[in-house]
Amino acid sequence: MRSLLIAGFLVCSGTAIAQSADQPADRPLNIDKDPAAIVELGGAASWNLKGGGSSFGADIAAEITPIENWLEIEAGVTPLFTRHSTEWDTDLLFKKPWTLSKKAEFMFGVGPEWVHTRQYGMTMNSVAFEAVLDFMFWPTGKHKFGWYLEPGYDYSFGRGHEHSLGITGGLLIAIP
Repeated sequence: MRSLLIAGFLVCSGTAIAQSADQPADRPLNIDKDPAAIVELGGAASWNLKGGGSSFGADIAAEITPIENWLEIEAGVTPLFTRHSTEWDTDLLFKKPWTLSKKAEFMFGVGPEWVHTRQYGMTMNSVAFEAVLDFMFWPTGKHKFGWYLEPGYDYSFGRGHEHSLGITGGLLIAIP
């Protein structure tokens, strides 16, 4: 009985790892063509819904896909500047992706954010909540270089409970 199970396993595994006629012998099977990570480099703008002020800055983030078609995790930093203040937003977003086509993807993400603000010589730190819509466009469909547009909403749990709308956009670079 044991030898029958082993023989059945070998037959089944043999068909699972057999190469197709068009598969080169020196190329491993099941190559995951998705990148290991995607780097986002771009600009950012934010509008405070309570105070009405706006700020502008840069955006850098890295995104990985631990569960294909279900979960993408993005960690990023955005320094925002106004005339009298500097704000550093550091976030960790959990996103659900949807593939619209070979050249377009959409994601909805939420997560925590740490906000470090220096305004008029005073420093404040607070925790915030962030929700984003992420649109990614890959001109060639090969997911090596592309661009993104990410509108978002922030709610700060710190003093004043600030609400803000923001948008980031820029270049996508796939890391193999």
